[in-house]
Amino acid sequence: MTQALQTGDKAPDFTLPSDGSGEVSLKDYSGQTVVLYFYPKDDTPGCTKEAIAFSEHLDQFRKAGAVILGVSPDTAAKHDKFKAKHELSVTLLADEDTAVCEAYGVWKEKNMYGRKFMGVERSTFLIGPDGKIIESWRKVRVPGHVEAVLEAAKATG
Repeated sequence: MTQALQTGDKAPDFTLPSDGSGEVSLKDYSGQTVVLYFYPKDDTPGCTKEAIAFSEHLDQFRKAGAVILGVSPDTAAKHDKFKAKHELSVTLLADEDTAVCEAYGVWKEKNMYGRKFMGVERSTFLIGPDGKIIESWRKVRVPGHVEAVLEAAKATG
């Protein structure tokens, strides 16, 4: 079991396949503020609302000097379909083996209708230009979340 990341911890580096057949490393954004959000699954109601909200606020995040990266265990091809269907503008990364989810402590046992399974706990990390975690949100509820993250990003920029 990985120790939960705390404010001030160095964000674990990673390289993952991205939508559009690319590849993204956290170190590519060294010197920039990064909003790294983890979500359970493409095209589910909460995840769709969250991705749309981040996309709608993308310009404001850019003005605050922040980039947005969404991570789920879905494939990059599935991300492409999800982005096209909902006209999303955020970058989505495929963590198919859940190694990055585990490194960030968001791969958790979940319980739905009495059935236990492993899945992503909806979480967001605000990573500073120095690569350290400025703030984190766990067990995120989608309404109002993107606005809270945007305010925190503005405060760092």
